[in-house]
Amino acid sequence: MSTKFAVVNVFGRQFKVSEGDKIEANFTEAEIGSKLTFGEVFMMNTGSGLKVGAPMVSGAQVTATVKEHTRADKILVFKYLRKNKSKKMLGHRQPHTVLTIDSIQG
Repeated sequence: MSTKFAVVNVFGRQFKVSEGDKIEANFTEAEIGSKLTFGEVFMMNTGSGLKVGAPMVSGAQVTATVKEHTRADKILVFKYLRKNKSKKMLGHRQPHTVLTIDSIQG
C-alpha cells in the first residue's frame, strides 16, 4: 500500500488522491483519453515526508487521464404555491467527468 498522496484542486473542488485513484470531478469539455495536469497542490506526502503548501506546494503537480463523462443520479425539486394552486416538479442530473490519477510529482 502506497502512502504517497496529494490534496489537489480539480475544477474548483479539493480531492485527496493517490496514484491509480478514480475521482468524479466537475464536468469539463476534455476529450476522453486526454491527459490533464493540475498544479494547485495544497498538501503532498511523498512517502518520505509531508509537504504543506502556503497556500500551494511549489513545483508539485498531479497528472490525470479523462476516462469518461457521466451524470449523477437525478434529484427532484418540487415547488408548490398553496394560494395560487401552482405546482411544479423539476428534475436535474449534474454532469461529471471521471478522472484516473496517473502520477503525483513534486
